[in-house]
Amino acid sequence: DVCQILYLLGVKPIWDGPSRRVIDIEIIPLSILNRPRVDVTLRISGMFRDAFPQLISLVYKAIKLVSQLDEDKKLNPISASYKDGDSLNRIFGSAPGSYGAGLQELISNSSWENINDFADSYLNWSKWIYSDGNEPIENKKELEKALKNIQVVIHNQDNREHDILDSDDYYQFQGGISSAINKLQGKFPEIYHGDLSKFRLSKINKLSYEINKVVRTRVLNPKWIDGMKENGYKGAFEFSATLDYLYAYDATTEIVSDWCYTQIYNSWICDEKLKKFFIENNPWALRDLSQRFLEIINREMWNDHTPEILDNLKKIVNMADAKIEKNEY
Repeated sequence: DVCQILYLLGVKPIWDGPSRRVIDIEIIPLSILNRPRVDVTLRISGMFRDAFPQLISLVYKAIKLVSQLDEDKKLNPISASYKDGDSLNRIFGSAPGSYGAGLQELISNSSWENINDFADSYLNWSKWIYSDGNEPIENKKELEKALKNIQVVIHNQDNREHDILDSDDYYQFQGGISSAINKLQGKFPEIYHGDLSKFRLSKINKLSYEINKVVRTRVLNPKWIDGMKENGYKGAFEFSATLDYLYAYDATTEIVSDWCYTQIYNSWICDEKLKKFFIENNPWALRDLSQRFLEIINREMWNDHTPEILDNLKKIVNMADAKIEKNEY
């Protein structure tokens, strides 16, 4: 991530040969860079903040260095912005000691009315400015000012041991910032996923492509489904969590296709053997899945549903509730 940020800025590290430590940074001349420098804004996680304060300082130093260059404003937007009186605040995060982006409670409790609720929560959780080792400063207006100029949002993944529908971290950060930009600009940015899992084979794709790929290769994969069935109660929970994260991405970015919901419904809910597995191992997961599907329909996020699907989901919720109340599992 840091290498990517530095190169977008047009800066490169200076390495100490024997120790392989970064001891400084230097500007890449525009004649060598052969493109404009890119104005980069970071939303760091709490874990990154705690583990890598030296990298926060390094990136801030790079931003400051670029801002002081005497270059054409079309080729150096950071310098142009700084000369116009704007600040160099480009690194934002949550309050010291806090973690996350503030969206999980809204998703878990379905306590949101529209996408601006996610935007407001994200802005309130992400309004601390980080720089070169100084104490972070709370300034929501500076964050909003930075996000008003964002054109592209990218979230990188550096390994393939999990995917973007395995954890709430991905949608909280990427969906959160996208919803905030949508509120501030009146439109969504371009949203990308970076696959940095293979050395020198990095791939950048649109988030919509990555979501579709995960649904096809993992969520609908019979091998994954059978593997989860071998894990009983916890395996059933993973089905419910996966749908929650897909729904959360849709709620915050509005890019999940109808086919995802339709195929998951057909593969999971309409499979009698899988339904039996849920009832015998974790009827709460079956109830949660069906209730989440009903919420997705009620919020008009799945337009291809039919009255038959709606009725079936309601019946399954009632059946699961009855099993839970009678302890018949």
